[in-house]
Amino acid sequence: MSRAGITAATALTALALGLTAGGAWAQAPARADQLAFRDLYRELIETNTTASVGSCTLAAQRMAARLTAAGYPAGDVEVIVPGDQPRYGSLVATLPGTDPAAAPMLLMAHIDVVEARREDWTRDPFTLVEEDGYFYARGASDDKAEASVWVDTMVRLKQQGFHPRRAIKLALACGEETSDDWNGISWMLAHRPETLQAGFALNEGAGGQLDETGRRLALNVQAGEKVYQDFTLVLTNPGGHSSRPRKDNAIAAMGAALGRLGDHDFPLELNPVTRAYFAAIAGASPDHAADLRALTATDTPDPAAAARLSAANPIWNASMRTTCIPTLIDGGHAPNAQPQRVTANVNCRILPGHTIAETQAEIARVLDNDAISITTVGEPSPTAAAPALTPAILGPITEVAARMWPGVPVIPTMSTGATDGRFTNAAGIPTYGVTGMFSDPDGNGVHGLNERLRVRSLYEGRDFLFDIVKLYAMQGD
Repeated sequence: MSRAGITAATALTALALGLTAGGAWAQAPARADQLAFRDLYRELIETNTTASVGSCTLAAQRMAARLTAAGYPAGDVEVIVPGDQPRYGSLVATLPGTDPAAAPMLLMAHIDVVEARREDWTRDPFTLVEEDGYFYARGASDDKAEASVWVDTMVRLKQQGFHPRRAIKLALACGEETSDDWNGISWMLAHRPETLQAGFALNEGAGGQLDETGRRLALNVQAGEKVYQDFTLVLTNPGGHSSRPRKDNAIAAMGAALGRLGDHDFPLELNPVTRAYFAAIAGASPDHAADLRALTATDTPDPAAAARLSAANPIWNASMRTTCIPTLIDGGHAPNAQPQRVTANVNCRILPGHTIAETQAEIARVLDNDAISITTVGEPSPTAAAPALTPAILGPITEVAARMWPGVPVIPTMSTGATDGRFTNAAGIPTYGVTGMFSDPDGNGVHGLNERLRVRSLYEGRDFLFDIVKLYAMQGD
């Protein structure tokens, strides 16, 4: 990017100073253009894209039809369907730029969603329901909100006759939620890299934070993320009749080992992004301000302050350390027999700078049972350093945020989850999480029951993302 001379650390420090939170905002009646966008959002939501019975290909085709109806020529819109994955299609599209020397920008989102069973939900998870100021549905937030906005943005830009300096690329991919089985972004990087090549990308991974009253606390920008890795644990023994119990019962032994892992805290550690985040959020968190400042006052984080912050907010805890928890367990073969085999899945989110092998060794040490084997699941996730938050990246975000939400701080974050950005960052495409959509403190049911997103958050995020895309699109390199 062209505006050099200020390092990422300088930019982060500037964000951390003098920032105050903004006030709550009342729901306004929907505009005509918002109602039209709602129809696009509904169509994508109500196209089932679960791995079990859904079709990303159908969703991609429906969104492609929106683009061609807006005037995009067929050569600039493509639904890519791998030959061996007919339901895992992805959509790519391009709005050409006027300056061939300006690197394209990439708008990324995933259109697959986590499984959802109707009998578990209060409402049908695959029917968009608007109720009490919220949209409810599987994918209402993750990630069909941003996917819908990107399609809508491309449509609006074409309808306005907008001619960007840099080309704007769109990629709606499948398989983000089931990356160990198949992932659309990694597949396209391997087989169709020209569709994704860009100077930088905007992606999911960070939105805004609300307090319990709906007051905006901060707008987050993600730079970097933890490494996702699953491990399979297996414990076997000869078993036998349940009337002659063994002291090394496999279920009991596995349970005891997993209990030790559940009680274990990986070492406390801050990096430049998380340090800047905790320093900046102190002004918007009066109940925890003293501990937040103590955490970042010196090069060595205060362990007592860290312990209190970890207990207060699980996201804060996950931002400070690697985490590994058991998520699945299976064992035994009959109610009247001692178990011969027990397996468990341990899911880890590893801080950047630490290896999978190092984490596996720490799990083995904590389990303290040599009879338990530990193996990795799937292909190891690629790792990359956090992309720099340069003035060229932060400028449009802070400019539009200041206009829309005066006084709300813009704060850098590291994702404690995992997104498709891990593949693009590793491929040399700096990828930033930014949505402009503010979420409730409980996480809005993402990956769980009754997933939801505030109506105002979706509509505000739509306006925010449209405006920043236009600003980025006119930058040079």
